[in-house]
Amino acid sequence: MRILITNDDGINASGIIRLAKAAKELGEVWIVAPIEQRSAASHSISLHNHIDVYPHDFPLNAVKAFSCSGTPADCVRIGILNIMPCKPDLVLSGLNNGYNVASDIQYSATAGAAFEGAFQGITSISLSEEADKLHEVSAKYLQKILSELSYEKLGYGQIFNVNFPGCRLSECKGILKDRKVSHGMFFRDHYIELAKLENGGTRLMVEGDYNEDAEPDTDFRAVVDKYISISVVNNIN
Repeated sequence: MRILITNDDGINASGIIRLAKAAKELGEVWIVAPIEQRSAASHSISLHNHIDVYPHDFPLNAVKAFSCSGTPADCVRIGILNIMPCKPDLVLSGLNNGYNVASDIQYSATAGAAFEGAFQGITSISLSEEADKLHEVSAKYLQKILSELSYEKLGYGQIFNVNFPGCRLSECKGILKDRKVSHGMFFRDHYIELAKLENGGTRLMVEGDYNEDAEPDTDFRAVVDKYISISVVNNIN
């Protein structure tokens, strides 16, 4: 297979290195990823700003890598339309540092990049794991899941969305497929006032209250209960 990988944590993040290592078992790997953190950019692309792309010294042999000043979705577009000699067979986005489940998917640039691949007619998989936790579960199951999903066909605008719990391997209860997307959220947000500004302005910052109240049979419930969650997510109504 010919595989294009991106992420939203930046090209130097450990997750994209681990994902690329697993993807190499499936075929030829190309990487176009943001030069810096671009989380919560959703499916945004650059229309009025230029985009700088540079070859990148990636720490895996036989991986062709480029850093990009644009969004993760820009990276997928540029990889497909300008960098790769032929259209890829597979787009992978991740491995993200932090879950992308429930309502958070709509903000996720990890998912947004995968949706761009789907819109280009390519099987696309978004992959995430619990932030700053153990990687035992993803290390065990990542290769297996990539091998199983990479050759499956989805409808237009659909992606696979995979989330790994950040627990010890012995605590992981297995894989749950066909999870519904929860209507909930891990963090229930509100805004706190940091300062009063001149001319009646206010400086605000988001703050979230942690929550694990999730509906049964959903992606959110699965990771809370220490399962790997696999969902098909549709971005077209």
